[in-house]
Amino acid sequence: MSTLIAAENLGHAYHDEWLFKNLTLGIQTGQRVALVGINGAGKSTLLKLLAERFSPLEGKIVKNKSVKIGFLDQEPSFPENYSISDFIFSLENKQQQLIKEYEELIEDPNPDEKTLNRLYEELSEHNAWEYEHEIKTILSRMGINHLQQKIATLSGGQKKRLALAKLLIEDPEIYVLDEPTNHLDIDTIEWLEKLLTSGNKTILLVTHDRYFLDNVCNTIVELDRGKIYNYNGNYAYFLEKKSEREAADESTFQKNKNLLKKELEWMRRMPAARTTKSQSRIDAFYDLEEKTKQRTDNQKVTLNVKMSRQGNKILELDHIGQSFDGKNIINDFSYTFKRADRIGLAGKNGTGKSTLLNIITGYLQPEKGKVSTGDTTVYGYYKQGGLAFNEKERVIDIVKSDAEYIKMADGQTISASQLLTLFLFPPKKQHGMVEKLSGGEKKRLHLMKVLMQNPNFLILDEPTNDLDIDTLNVLEEFLENFPGVLILVSHDRYLLDKMSEQLFIMEGNGAVAIYNGNYSEYRISLDIPKEKPEQKQKQTTASPAPAAAVKKLSYKEQRELEELENRIAAVETELGTLNASLLKTDTSNYLKLQELTKTIETLNAELEEKTERWLILSEA
Repeated sequence: MSTLIAAENLGHAYHDEWLFKNLTLGIQTGQRVALVGINGAGKSTLLKLLAERFSPLEGKIVKNKSVKIGFLDQEPSFPENYSISDFIFSLENKQQQLIKEYEELIEDPNPDEKTLNRLYEELSEHNAWEYEHEIKTILSRMGINHLQQKIATLSGGQKKRLALAKLLIEDPEIYVLDEPTNHLDIDTIEWLEKLLTSGNKTILLVTHDRYFLDNVCNTIVELDRGKIYNYNGNYAYFLEKKSEREAADESTFQKNKNLLKKELEWMRRMPAARTTKSQSRIDAFYDLEEKTKQRTDNQKVTLNVKMSRQGNKILELDHIGQSFDGKNIINDFSYTFKRADRIGLAGKNGTGKSTLLNIITGYLQPEKGKVSTGDTTVYGYYKQGGLAFNEKERVIDIVKSDAEYIKMADGQTISASQLLTLFLFPPKKQHGMVEKLSGGEKKRLHLMKVLMQNPNFLILDEPTNDLDIDTLNVLEEFLENFPGVLILVSHDRYLLDKMSEQLFIMEGNGAVAIYNGNYSEYRISLDIPKEKPEQKQKQTTASPAPAAAVKKLSYKEQRELEELENRIAAVETELGTLNASLLKTDTSNYLKLQELTKTIETLNAELEEKTERWLILSEA
């Protein structure tokens, strides 16, 4: 394998603080690398340096000039006044420009026939029909449908998906991705996993999604206190080796501390002995002191705030309904919340998850039905958009604006400063401005402010976005012991599996299904053939089939697998024949060309569906 890009003796600082110095890293062809580390370690900065978004203060980035890097920023920027079409299709790419013209023309209810015929001919000449299908598939998966829409009108999540779509269409030599799964629903994440692991793609990414990390990456690079540690394996292997390294580091640190203590006694006891003969020992003392200062004891966020008392009545949703612009979002949904309910809220983007949460918390009054809240219910609502902090305000003042003192779960009362320390904000950061915090640190501050309310009904809307994995592990530990009601909205399948015992599934068109089980169990249940589909109700509480039921194929499934293999082969043959016919068809025969194109699109969609089902059955 050849090295595509390398960092040599890299050093960079923000706000007069060095994130790292003398850092060296190489990415080889076909490597799929995950960069991990705590919030504020400099992961996003390192990605931007490697993507050549700006220059390092020290060292250099080395790569071949012809190597193309595709970079997905956490908060991508776009040219002013651009439409989606202007951004997606590159001016330098002839195929893309033809596809752009074709897609824009077919959106017209009365397209010019002569122009269409010309485009059919040119698309055939440039072998662009398959590329056009790939582009449409990517845009569709990202929920991008109206190419003439102005980018300025899109939400933050839509902009992130648009930037990812463009990168996937361009298919660069190196993918550099900062939190690629943010703002994607689970179906799209699973599709993206397959796309990124096909071919021999070279990838460097930062992600908090542990299933995604494990499924996509074959190398883990940890950025820890300005140093790089490489692990050739998946995330589980990294955790094992990191634990061994930390144990060795801890042993060395304790030895150094003991030695430093002895040397400090010697320094204090023998001032007269500090002659030239003992100068080497004095130098060794200062060197050891510096090493020990650089090593801080392993710290982690502490989440143990008090929960408000919860009465018998918590929350009742009675036949609620909501629509926007004539579109049904929630239709006749009822549920009575019970103590210790642990509910995962799932569904594709735009199906109404945020609407349901806003109704539950009282931010929105439903058009139909009744919401009845218990007198003792205290909400803690961690919103996906985060809090609008004053960037010029001190961190500690933001906390003190809520309370000077906070009651903990053990009955102890602590100050705002002590609570910040437990959330890994040292005194220097507490008295610094919010603008100096990283994105993940701001999210951690938001989470802390939510928990300060001592909620007994906790709603977490995409809590994993921008939080480091160490903080997520602590959050999971807290949630496992949280005795109140939990509603979790997350595209992180690992977190949904671990934390939820029941799902509210937003199915679209107002339907909300209730499923008893976690997300993986739900997905398994979808793959089990239903004997009587008509028995499916809008609201079900059927228990999930055990995972063991799919380990061995039933007779029906074995027959289905054989039929799929035959059908996939037949579709591939048919597609080959149709593509050949398309190239031979006279471009003036517009109707024939349109018919062939539609048939090819239908068969490609069928092939994708059949292949996915074949993969599920063949791996069972």
